[in-house]
Amino acid sequence: MTSPSKEQQKSLADLLGQQSASSRRAKTRWIVAAALILLAVGAYFFLRPDSGTAALRYQTEPVVRGNLTVTVSATGTLQPINQVDVGSELSGIVEAVLVDDNDQVTKGQVLARLDTSKLEDQVAKSRAAVVAAEAQVQQMQATVEEARANLTRLRQVAELSGGKVPSKAELETAEAVLKRAIANEAAAQAAVIQAKATLQSDETNLSKAYIRSPIDGVVLLRQVEPGQTVAASLQAPVLLTLAEDLAQMELRVDVDEADVGRVREGQSATFTVDAYPDRKYPASIKRVSYGSQIKDNVVSYPTLLQVDNSDLSLRPGMTATAEIVTAQRENVLLVPSAALRYSPPPSNANQGPGFVGSLMPRPPMRRMAARPAGGGNGEGRRVWILRDGQPVPVTVVTGASDGRYTEIVSGELQEGMAVITDSSGAP
Repeated sequence: MTSPSKEQQKSLADLLGQQSASSRRAKTRWIVAAALILLAVGAYFFLRPDSGTAALRYQTEPVVRGNLTVTVSATGTLQPINQVDVGSELSGIVEAVLVDDNDQVTKGQVLARLDTSKLEDQVAKSRAAVVAAEAQVQQMQATVEEARANLTRLRQVAELSGGKVPSKAELETAEAVLKRAIANEAAAQAAVIQAKATLQSDETNLSKAYIRSPIDGVVLLRQVEPGQTVAASLQAPVLLTLAEDLAQMELRVDVDEADVGRVREGQSATFTVDAYPDRKYPASIKRVSYGSQIKDNVVSYPTLLQVDNSDLSLRPGMTATAEIVTAQRENVLLVPSAALRYSPPPSNANQGPGFVGSLMPRPPMRRMAARPAGGGNGEGRRVWILRDGQPVPVTVVTGASDGRYTEIVSGELQEGMAVITDSSGAP
């Protein structure tokens, strides 16, 4: 047997190589096809719509009957009804301070005293000036009497002499002297009045050196000590701070502009202070200011509450948190406010788009707008209840709300019915 030639061997190798390459290409095509099939099947099961295996789980709460209290919260500080800063109109050195903090004082009581030595000297001078002015008046009165007597005598002489003596000029001079004496007497009388006014002013200044209480009350703050110099030339310095009656106080709070429409004069309220966190104090609205104020870009309205402090447990300046009662309802139907905000998610179709449709790109889903629970009290609000496992809407008319519960004025809801407040799971 003869061996193949080199040409035959080359032809045989080329033929075997072509067959091997063709086999590899066919194998690769089968692998790619199988991978595409597996990918398509996985995408179908992953992207197909759920057929209800993950059902919604609803959270419900019962409709109850009870009392509802609507409140508005506000913070503020306690202040006396009448607080007075006692100062000095005079400058001088404080000679004595006769009261201290927390002392009870009465109207007209001397609280402090300035050095009165210079003021007493001035009063003595003014009294002497009054005496001198009164003596001058007496002297002018004597001059008037003398001038009047002289004029009378001259007129008698003229009458007896038939007008020959004294001369007309002498009579006119005597009359002028009398008039001048009368004018000097009037000037002296005016000088007396002026001297008395100066004396009264000096005596007033002397009395002002005794700092007296303008009201019946208690000393809140003492800001002066004996020996201290008081300068009242530009502004009256505050020596003591008094409160008229701590048994009746005021709570000044700032009500937010969103709540001020519900706050009225005469409404009741309660408040707490940090000193007695477990105690609630009663109060009532005395005034709601029309003027606004802005703090940290927040608009609020000053509101005044009247407080009874008969036991004197409250002190001026305490920070208080008040709860103002704006509405009260008794024995009404109540529903959780979360039920009014709830809206069930949209349900999908029972049939899916199929295998081909699941592979096709989908348009972006439209965002479902949340159904509003209503813009306020009245009609047009809905709650959802379960019937045969499906949510069913019920239209109701709502009333007052405290945020947690809302009053139901009318509708098909009844006590004990369960309303949906939330849901979880895939639709």
